[in-house]
Amino acid sequence: MKKKVVVIMGGISSEREVSLNSGKSVLSAINRDKYDVHELIIDEPMDVVNKMPEGVDFALLILHGKYGEDGTIQAMLESMGIKYSGCDPLTSGICMDKNMSKKVLKASNIPTAPWTIAKSLDSIDYDAIEKMGYPVFIKPNSGGSSVATFKVDRKEDVYEAVRQGLEVDDIVMIEGYLPGDEYTSFILNGEVFPTIKISSPNEFFDYESKYATGAKAATEEVVYLEENLQNEINLRSKECWDAFNCRAFVRVDFILSNGKFYVLELNTLPGMTKTSLIPRSANAKGISYSELIDKIIEYSL
Repeated sequence: MKKKVVVIMGGISSEREVSLNSGKSVLSAINRDKYDVHELIIDEPMDVVNKMPEGVDFALLILHGKYGEDGTIQAMLESMGIKYSGCDPLTSGICMDKNMSKKVLKASNIPTAPWTIAKSLDSIDYDAIEKMGYPVFIKPNSGGSSVATFKVDRKEDVYEAVRQGLEVDDIVMIEGYLPGDEYTSFILNGEVFPTIKISSPNEFFDYESKYATGAKAATEEVVYLEENLQNEINLRSKECWDAFNCRAFVRVDFILSNGKFYVLELNTLPGMTKTSLIPRSANAKGISYSELIDKIIEYSL
């Protein structure tokens, strides 16, 4: 008897189009000999209840951002008794909240950049920013895909960057800038996969370089670092997996600054197009895109 799998995509976040593209890729590659596959495009959160096909065994979540990655859909599926891919509601919610994530990282002695938050324009802590030193990154606390993210070089520009951030989120994070190269680490069922280095033509891996093609696209390549660095990123990845109580799979983004890895963030539902980061990492280990989808389902059940 085939398992009835629903691929859930769409959603209401700024990354809806990315989710739909990932969903199409997954639908084209999922093993239909093994699964009875259905698709569910979400336009509002209650669609997961109202449009759910009968008798679903498993929900493969191809969602990003608000109501996708933040634990909301996960909690709804749990209340419906439907198993789903990836982390549980609590881990999803914490990882979506950059401020809470950093608190967990700090408590677990995992290096991360210094930060402060602002909940209003009146609560901007200029002294804390001064202490970190300019430049700083200013971004929505729970936004994805680097939307409304600014690199700010001087005090005079902080107010406007925070104002724009507060238009898309209730909390804005102000984070110390760490110069260096970005790397990402894919973890599947507790096993750390090959590291990927991200080189963006822009100042940081922003929305444009994440999803552009051609000259503006970021280059992403599997790398094998010198032994001590490779051991460090693998160790930090595993520490994140344990500290956040991750399940099935997660992607951890790092920056290598002055010879030390700092965690930028954890992605509980990373991009899943064929050319996304985690399929590339899996491919370097000889696991095809279709097999990866299979393993994500297997380890989530």
